[in-house]
Amino acid sequence: MFLGDFMRNIIVTGGTRGIGKAITKAFLDNGDRVFAIFEKNIDKAKETEKLGAITIKADVGNGEDIKKIIDEVHKYGKVDILINNAGISQIKPFADITEDDWDRMFSVNVKSAYLMSKAVLSDMLKTKKGKIINISSIWGQTGASCEVHYSASKAAMIGFTKALAKELGLSGITVNSIAPGVIDTDMNKEIDEESLKEIVEEMPITRVGTPKEVAESVMFLASEKANYITGQVISVNGGMYI
Repeated sequence: MFLGDFMRNIIVTGGTRGIGKAITKAFLDNGDRVFAIFEKNIDKAKETEKLGAITIKADVGNGEDIKKIIDEVHKYGKVDILINNAGISQIKPFADITEDDWDRMFSVNVKSAYLMSKAVLSDMLKTKKGKIINISSIWGQTGASCEVHYSASKAAMIGFTKALAKELGLSGITVNSIAPGVIDTDMNKEIDEESLKEIVEEMPITRVGTPKEVAESVMFLASEKANYITGQVISVNGGMYI
């Protein structure tokens, strides 16, 4: 195990599909106890339970639901690591983005990270130990046409990471971010074949990434090997826009 012969309690929001499921599996394979949070897809949750995860149905943009998550984890002990992975995307011209679109994007992608991080903080402060890892996106670093609200929300996650890292460093808590590029998930199925081909051709590593490759970077940040790393953004993107 990374942190000695005991089972860590890990929360992974959006932990039953795509990158989140790969992260959940990586922690389970390491011998950790994982609480995989999902909102709607029961079938995906059942699949994740078969891997050994404890799944919790909750809206991570809702304070009452988050209390339910923390209460469930506390049946097993304190929260050791939080992975703020829950996210949605939408391809839409800026002129067509509604106020509801904008609010929903920021509620799921940003407000959830704020609420979840605040909820686990007391556990981490008591022990002077803990890790918060936020999943951003390459589009939060570079921006993406027809994804202004998504890009803005993911850029906010990077700012959130850097500021919170400065605040919590003295308490022994690290806060870092992963910014995936184009990864083989349902979220990127909206990219048409021609556009995807053009994107891949521009990458030094000329292929789409896998959820497992993102999960491996998360596992590094969650290990003792990364105890002196905080406030950083690791770009898992095949070299896009370097």
